[in-house]
Amino acid sequence: MMKLLIVDDEKGITDSLKDFFIHRGFSVETANSGEEALIAVKTNKPDIIFLDIRMRGISGLDALEKIKKMDKGIKVIMLTIHEEKEIVNKAKELGADEYIIKPFRIDYLEEVVIKKVQELLKEKDE
Repeated sequence: MMKLLIVDDEKGITDSLKDFFIHRGFSVETANSGEEALIAVKTNKPDIIFLDIRMRGISGLDALEKIKKMDKGIKVIMLTIHEEKEIVNKAKELGADEYIIKPFRIDYLEEVVIKKVQELLKEKDE
């Protein structure tokens, strides 16, 4: 079973995404800070991480950099409130595989996010 880690300092976001993916057969863990995310990566080795860019404490970009140093094979999808080209480009330089824009609607998750997850998992298997 594919393991996802959802990291956001807004519990409503992590809970919503967790419910969405659990109902589609994924194993899902959540973290509410960059610090928690780093611990979860070490202990649970997720296949894909959804990582908020702006968080209190360790930012998503700092967490991304540390995660990629721990395991370059983990796929990371950055979560951002609006498309900030400079920050998105920095995330890609640090190893982010994709990004999605919050808030997301169910149809967006169904049509776009599930497709991105499937593509990243296929890349991981190759």
